[in-house]
Amino acid sequence: MADKPPVDVHTVDRGTGAMGSKSVQSKGGGQARVIALPADFRLAGLADVKASLLEALDAPAVQLDGTAVERVDTAALQLLLTFRRGAAANGKTPTWSGVSDVMRDAAGVLGLVKALELPATMPA
Repeated sequence: MADKPPVDVHTVDRGTGAMGSKSVQSKGGGQARVIALPADFRLAGLADVKASLLEALDAPAVQLDGTAVERVDTAALQLLLTFRRGAAANGKTPTWSGVSDVMRDAAGVLGLVKALELPATMPA
């Protein structure tokens, strides 16, 4: 098995993309707010993500989709951690629909995989 290149926890760069959100039916029957994190999930673009996360605090359920993340920095992961803590304080547990390897690697370097409750990796 080849060694992975080191991850720069301040900026991990793999491409670009956009963020979006939608609602889907949750297991409890209510509408779950789905927040798709952008491919370029770094400080410069956090205002839109922050606004979506704040709006999602009022939703009955929240699902985060980090599968498109190709660039991530420490500030973005801190925003997610703050959101998860705020949601927990409101009695909610956001779930993940998926997480990119880039995001998982950056969270791992910072020791945030458990705090962010990232889903387990799927075996190849």
